[in-house]
Amino acid sequence: MEASLGEIPFGLDFHPSKELVAVSLITGDLHLYKYNTDDSSLQRSLDVHAHTESCRTVRFINGGQAVATGSKDCSILATDVETGSVIARLENAHENAINSLINLTESTVASGDDEGCIKVWDTRQRSCSGSFNAHEDYISDMNFVSDSMKLLTTSGDGTLSVCNLRTYKVQTRSEFSEDELTSVTVMKNGRKVICGSQSGTLLLYSWGFFKDCSDRFVDLSPNSVEALLKLDEDRLIAGSENGLISLVGILPNRIIQPIAEHSDYPVEGLAFSHDRRFLGSISHDQMLKLWDLDDILQSSENTVKGQVGTSDSDSDGMDVDDDPSQSKKVN
Repeated sequence: MEASLGEIPFGLDFHPSKELVAVSLITGDLHLYKYNTDDSSLQRSLDVHAHTESCRTVRFINGGQAVATGSKDCSILATDVETGSVIARLENAHENAINSLINLTESTVASGDDEGCIKVWDTRQRSCSGSFNAHEDYISDMNFVSDSMKLLTTSGDGTLSVCNLRTYKVQTRSEFSEDELTSVTVMKNGRKVICGSQSGTLLLYSWGFFKDCSDRFVDLSPNSVEALLKLDEDRLIAGSENGLISLVGILPNRIIQPIAEHSDYPVEGLAFSHDRRFLGSISHDQMLKLWDLDDILQSSENTVKGQVGTSDSDSDGMDVDDDPSQSKKVN
């Protein structure tokens, strides 16, 4: 299934229980699409001009009753999924453009901006619960680890931060990478943190040892890895700037297998439907595509197995960086 969006999309999210998918656009618009699994149709159900500038990120909130969007205009908007009416608008929610949103609990979300500031919001009280500066450049991605109340964030400043949401402080931060970190996910039952980078290299960190990566996966792509999506504890799906969507086996067997594509246009976002039947993708080709996950995984198994990744593995026996201020940027 696919739909032409007419403009470049920046954000993508699926409804937590219904056949609905939300897309945010460079024009500031929010689109909602209904997809039918029986006849493989994809139809727009809502079109809202949500923001005066680009709408960079979107998330369903409050159990799917509303959809939240963050924008370059520094505002956050909550829109009713059924009617398209405004539930709440937080003008000047950040001092700088908002680049990322993530659900934390049923009633809290976090937002990250272009200058590395993160804020936590109570969606019921419509108020800010706490804020802190995690980075020196834009927040590219966030991943919430609920068991430990930690928020993992990556940034254009080339670092990975581990933020304690009980204290609203950065607990530890990695040393500066040579290029921007673009995406983050957690695998291997919480023991490995995987970060995508602008150079196409995947950086692997062992939990608790965040000062420097313990391993590098250098064969994925020569282009920026814009999106990472955990498939299971050993495999992830990566979307790259060259338009390829690849299945990546991390440990123990390093496999790379292209499974979908957006021609040569950068992949901006990936997401699973609520039942994990579909993989959604958006790209600079101005298309929303829904891929049958079983079909594309089966197709990959029927082709020649991917390449074996190259590793320049380091020992995991390294010091925990408990003082991020001591990190030095690599010029």
